[in-house]
Amino acid sequence: MELGNFSVSLTVKDIAVSKAFYEKLGFEAFAGEESQGWLVLKNGTTNIGLFQGMFENNILTFNPGWDHEGKETGEFTDVRELQKQLKEQGIALTQEADDSTEGPANIVVTDPDGNQILIDQHR
Repeated sequence: MELGNFSVSLTVKDIAVSKAFYEKLGFEAFAGEESQGWLVLKNGTTNIGLFQGMFENNILTFNPGWDHEGKETGEFTDVRELQKQLKEQGIALTQEADDSTEGPANIVVTDPDGNQILIDQHR
């Protein structure tokens, strides 16, 4: 099962303070809008999303159809197909995609310890 690009989406109290902290660790902002309360920072092939006021908890995020640069890949497994495969394996979804549509959609699963996993397809 190919889930696409991986990043950690962190819920932060003060996006400017968090951005400054991660910049000291070598991360650089490459997407998002700080004034809107979200940024994606990169260090090599590692991506971290900072989100102020959007989520209650940290989230593991996968983006089908994107590479670590946020660029479109060639072929990829559509999120609706991933949803089908997860259901076939008996994994309950916290949030489902409408499988009668095409294009951008997302699903959410929760692991046995309560960690949310967002599979967020943008294309």
